[in-house]
Amino acid sequence: MPAEHFRPVKGGIELFVRLTPHAARDEIGTVETTADGRLHLAVRVRAVAEKGKANSALKKLVAAALDLPRSTVVISAGGTQRLKTLRIEGEADEIADRLRQLAGEKD
Repeated sequence: MPAEHFRPVKGGIELFVRLTPHAARDEIGTVETTADGRLHLAVRVRAVAEKGKANSALKKLVAAALDLPRSTVVISAGGTQRLKTLRIEGEADEIADRLRQLAGEKD
């Protein structure tokens, strides 16, 4: 199975994200490869990286893009870093399909 920017876990998905705060607009970009070869979904938000504003905007944007409640998206790693892991609760196969569609729309 090829590497992807997410992995299924019990009760949902872990999504790997590279967040750029203070961007011109909120948007979900393409899947990018870091120098160490890991894949991340590039996400940009207008919010600044202070007092959790960018993280909150990230969770809201991802939840809306996946048509899920905001409460199902949690930052599980990288809270103060650009590279983050989001835990998304729900049916893993359905979320995975939506994530693939999001990444595919950018090709």
